[in-house]
Amino acid sequence: MITAVSLFAGIGGIDLAFGQAGIEVIWANESDKFACSTYRNNFTNRLIEAYIRTVNSENIPKADVLFGGFPCQSFSIMGYRRGFKDPRGNLFFEVARIAEKMQPKVIFLENVKNLIYHDGGRTFITIHNTLVELGYFTKYGVQNARTHGNIPQERSRTFIAAFSDPDMMNKFELPEEIPLTVNLNDILDRSARHNDIYYYTEKNRYYRFLNERISDKTGIYRIDDSGVATRKYAISPTLKANMGTYPDRVPIIRDDFGIRKLTPYECLALQR
Repeated sequence: MITAVSLFAGIGGIDLAFGQAGIEVIWANESDKFACSTYRNNFTNRLIEAYIRTVNSENIPKADVLFGGFPCQSFSIMGYRRGFKDPRGNLFFEVARIAEKMQPKVIFLENVKNLIYHDGGRTFITIHNTLVELGYFTKYGVQNARTHGNIPQERSRTFIAAFSDPDMMNKFELPEEIPLTVNLNDILDRSARHNDIYYYTEKNRYYRFLNERISDKTGIYRIDDSGVATRKYAISPTLKANMGTYPDRVPIIRDDFGIRKLTPYECLALQR
């Protein structure tokens, strides 16, 4: 059995994918208490709820694979793009610290598309060179959930696969594009009535604008920093971290009962 250790586990999205590939996640780390609560409902492996800087690498079990989607806000074009000047950006070096002790055969990392281009490419060069100094050979690329995952969401991410064995690296290929056969209506049930908390009412400051602009039960809309967006998307725009901070940033649809936000389950389905 191939084993793996998960860093920045969140609710376990990457863990689920590795499990589906037949790789056993034996240990995970996450600092957010709410994410940890969900993770424990989804998985039975050991989860350490702690800030990664406080985790002693001596206490992490040996595994074949080390993976994680280290925090991306400091590299995202939607954020301030402070990179390694942001404490969250520096957490990549915690991955390096743990990898140096663990010596896994494979390191798999995921981040935003802009990671490759951030700071004129210097950020990515630093990450690449750090992995090389640890003795790894890398392959990387930017792939979109829409073109590579058969998921109706625009979600481009940078993937880095690093191998201790150059032959293993040479055999590895990033996935080819596949047709998008799943559409929004395969995921969103507009005939189902949801909890009132998801529906906009006249008391909401956006209600009038939404009611004017979302005239039919097709596509998907969203509120952005400039207000109510007029564009209708055929597939979901990128689900962003600030959806959890600004409650009106969640994509919006009209269903048989009114205008509403996507539910957490629908958002999860768009991340599958």
